[in-house]
Amino acid sequence: MRVLLIEDDRALGTAIRDQIAADGHSVDWMNRLDSARDARASTSYDLILLDLMLPDGLGIPFLKALRARGDVTPVIILTALDQVSDRISGLNAGADDYMVKPFDLDELSARIGSVARRYTGNPNPIVVLGPLEVDLARRSVRLNGKPVVLTAREWVLFEAFVQRPGQLLSKTQLEERLYSFDQEVESNAIEVHVSRLRKKLGARVIETERGLGYRLGRP
Repeated sequence: MRVLLIEDDRALGTAIRDQIAADGHSVDWMNRLDSARDARASTSYDLILLDLMLPDGLGIPFLKALRARGDVTPVIILTALDQVSDRISGLNAGADDYMVKPFDLDELSARIGSVARRYTGNPNPIVVLGPLEVDLARRSVRLNGKPVVLTAREWVLFEAFVQRPGQLLSKTQLEERLYSFDQEVESNAIEVHVSRLRKKLGARVIETERGLGYRLGRP
């Protein structure tokens, strides 16, 4: 997934960024709402992690504005505001989850996975694709019962296909998932990683629609 993190605390932001990057997600970290708005306008995100108290404003109006525009991107609020009324306000504004600081980073990883699975219509973390068994929570793959080791970049791309079965993904959409791993994404990066996934998981695991993009195939 590509995640937009909106958090102004440097120490906490660094810890969250490192945690979700280690989980295999790409992360764009903004510490102001105006920067987050610019990022949201130019980039497609799978999840937003939103602090409620930012230097240039409050998170709730930002969230309400997203929902008013019809933006259904999942949002998890991360805040020190711990009153029941605060939770109700956040959830009523359109948040999908609400975590009170301080929180355990492993719990954050679990909440991110849970929200992502709900939005892809598959609350079960285990996805079976012919001889492949994909565990979205553990970020692991088995082929005919044997574990297959994927690099972080390979997993990020493969997860995109698994979460959108049958959907055509353009090269640009896939490249966006790699931006946090490298400052520059080489022009042939997607072709290289798709080729490696096919070698590891089966030649038909990803189908090419020439000139349009790629989609999950039938292993």
